[in-house]
Amino acid sequence: MKLSPFIMSGIAIAAVAAGTSRQASSQQREIRTVSSISPQERQEGAKAHPQLLAEFGGLYAGPQAAYVTSVGRRIAVQSSLSGSQSDFTVSLLNSSVNNAFAIPGGYIYVTRQLTALMNNEAELAGVLGHEVGHVAAQHGKRRQDAAQRNSILGVLGQVLVGAVAGDGALGGLLQKGIGTGSQLLTLRFSRAQEYEADDLGIRYLAKAGYDPRALSDTLASLAAQNALDARVKGTQSSVPAWASTHPDPASRVTRALDNARATGSTATLRNADAFLTAIDGMLYGDDPREGVVDGNRFLHPAFRLKFTVPQGFAMENSTEAVTVSGSQGQAQFTGGGYGGDLSTYVGAAFRKLAGEGGFTPPQVQRTTVNGLPAAFATVRATGSNGTALDVTVFAYEFSRSSAYHFLVMTPAGSGIGPFSTMVQSMARMTQAEADKVKARRVRLVTVRPGDTVGSLAGRMAYADYPVERFRVLNALPGNAAVRPGQRVKIVTY
Repeated sequence: MKLSPFIMSGIAIAAVAAGTSRQASSQQREIRTVSSISPQERQEGAKAHPQLLAEFGGLYAGPQAAYVTSVGRRIAVQSSLSGSQSDFTVSLLNSSVNNAFAIPGGYIYVTRQLTALMNNEAELAGVLGHEVGHVAAQHGKRRQDAAQRNSILGVLGQVLVGAVAGDGALGGLLQKGIGTGSQLLTLRFSRAQEYEADDLGIRYLAKAGYDPRALSDTLASLAAQNALDARVKGTQSSVPAWASTHPDPASRVTRALDNARATGSTATLRNADAFLTAIDGMLYGDDPREGVVDGNRFLHPAFRLKFTVPQGFAMENSTEAVTVSGSQGQAQFTGGGYGGDLSTYVGAAFRKLAGEGGFTPPQVQRTTVNGLPAAFATVRATGSNGTALDVTVFAYEFSRSSAYHFLVMTPAGSGIGPFSTMVQSMARMTQAEADKVKARRVRLVTVRPGDTVGSLAGRMAYADYPVERFRVLNALPGNAAVRPGQRVKIVTY
């Protein structure tokens, strides 16, 4: 989490529910696409670009950025948008969320986290080709007339506010609490549009000389990652930004494979060695500069703060805020401008929730938490669906110019309820504690005789699910073994 300007989530690979029927392959039907990038789209894309970079953690500064740009441009020119690679700006984002998206004007984005999940260059090209396909088919513009609308820079079409834990009223309030954060606003596409983007991505892979089956493999890895995320968080389904933007991709794996075969391409180019060499050393998971999730603890060495989330609640760290969600309520942790008075700060947080108008700030109570001056207040609110809620702002002063707060929402009558231990756990980190927070990185190793999945997984920088994490990271399903000489990824400090 860092304090930054906000904008919206972009366009990304979305999926459909399992059990859907297959549609005709990309070779059997025509997909309407535009034939160029218009001057207006270039202007609008250039305006949105810096804001999107700020929202998604900025550009990743490692050497992998140039490699991703080269792959993205190679696949983008296979589209109808432009035959010139220089017309496309491809950005590797410093984000720990599995995501990729594109916007009109030739701007394409992929996060380092999603890049690390892939295992060869063709998979990366397939994901980026899918995103280019959304733009080429003008899916964003075609969604403008559907459902509830929220203007995003005038060009990206409809957005839907998504609740963190499934309640639309709570989700809307949380969204207003921190601004239009990337984890809460999502541009959704229809099932048909997702199929079209898959088909176009596969077509672009074949035209570029890549193995067109690669997109199917990426979807399989994402399905496995979503399932693992759910296990790690102890939920039935995982709802990180990628998953809330895109339902489970498992149902699309077979369809994408069938369509790849239908292209008639015999290309087998994957460039696995080049890809794995390129991502060696890339940051993985949370960037310590924005805080890290460590089990049920959140540690921010730069802000020198820490807190603990109750058992049974999922925690998600994003650029804008830390989101905590569970069956008994939701909370977000973030910061804001601070002028030295906590009561004023709490009132400002409520006014941001309520919007402009005749809002009377509630009575603010003062206390101390682990030596930190603190203040809090609770109001009763009614969501858009009629649900009665208790909404609490609990703020802490860390200096005369810096303050942070929890926004807590629970069923009416609960007050802080299950979050009482969380708000009381807020504390300063010592310098020694801050120094112990280390970044995780992807490391490439060659399997030696005697190495096993278990022994290699034991080198992973995770105490929980090391074998499962290793298998998902390397696309090793079931009981698949490693073989001597094979190059695999591990995550280490």
